[in-house]
Amino acid sequence: MVASIPNDRPVRFAVVGVGQISQQAFIPGLDRIEDAELAALVTSSAEKAEELGQEYGVAVYSYEEYPALLESGDVDAVYVATPVFRHREFAEPALKAGIHVLLEKPMETSEEDCQALIDAAEQSGATLMLAYRLHQEPGTVEMIEKVRDQKVIGDPRYFTAAFSQDITEENHRGHSGYWGGPIPDLGTYPQNMVRNLFHDEPVEVYAKGVRTPGREFNFDDTVAVTLTFPGDRLAQFTISYASESVERFTVSGTEGEISAEPCFGFGPDTGIEYTLTKNGSSESFAHDPVEQFGGETQYFVDCLRQGVAPEPDGEEGLLDVRVNAAILKSLETGAPVALEPRRRERVLDSRQVYRVTPADEPGDDDLVDQVPQNG
Repeated sequence: MVASIPNDRPVRFAVVGVGQISQQAFIPGLDRIEDAELAALVTSSAEKAEELGQEYGVAVYSYEEYPALLESGDVDAVYVATPVFRHREFAEPALKAGIHVLLEKPMETSEEDCQALIDAAEQSGATLMLAYRLHQEPGTVEMIEKVRDQKVIGDPRYFTAAFSQDITEENHRGHSGYWGGPIPDLGTYPQNMVRNLFHDEPVEVYAKGVRTPGREFNFDDTVAVTLTFPGDRLAQFTISYASESVERFTVSGTEGEISAEPCFGFGPDTGIEYTLTKNGSSESFAHDPVEQFGGETQYFVDCLRQGVAPEPDGEEGLLDVRVNAAILKSLETGAPVALEPRRRERVLDSRQVYRVTPADEPGDDDLVDQVPQNG
């Protein structure tokens, strides 16, 4: 049973997993929005518990004390930002307790785990939203609507992208195996983008991975992926943890193309930019930076207040994990992996765009008990 949230107080959030993304992005973004507040932290780090609990003036719970938090009545929602392979461990009990969940992507490590979270939300009535921050970002939604609805490039035929960062092996992303590595972490962005641009789901996945000499990751640090979509449309993207930071994509159609750079990242100085080329001429579009984490959280809060199901729901998360799992299988077998045809009827649109003023991000040197991902 889900308790109603009184209108005379903010939605109270607990942050579960107080790593780099929580410290640098989510908590500052939460502070930017109205009608929500940080109420608790859940961490396995004694140093984080002491320093951040004091800094934010909130209660702190260990992972072992998490059930007590869920029973306390002190939180309305949790933001889960643990490593992906622990998402179900913390999201499912919250949902079963009637507490709303904003869950970082990717959703989990298997379709079965994703479905369990969907089922838990349906059974309790709690809201489950996946933290696809770009689904509230103005430039991203504008591009998708232009391609999907306005057909500005005609029939989209192929998509290419590159997304890379130079990740230090000492960061948890650098030594947690496939599900802590570049495809679930970075690859989710281009695959989610093309799924929404094409408004369709891939029917075949093929991947090839390599390990960069001199690096000590325990997985393929650079992976090239090919997705085949219905109608003989193709998407190809390369993801890496061992090269200079790059983020760009191009979607080409029968009547034009859109190229975007930057297109996947966030930050107080990062605005989405893209160029539309057709009939021999080009037009560029640049969007001001927005607070992406604050925007997604404000959207989540508004959905809770209005009793509306958020667009980036459990199904959206499951469909990306389905692709992630197929990429892993292709890497293991060296062969293409077929997927059953699917189609998600719900789509993102401009009604879910939020323009929140960017927050200042703490620097890497300000992180508490955290190895920065870029060393």
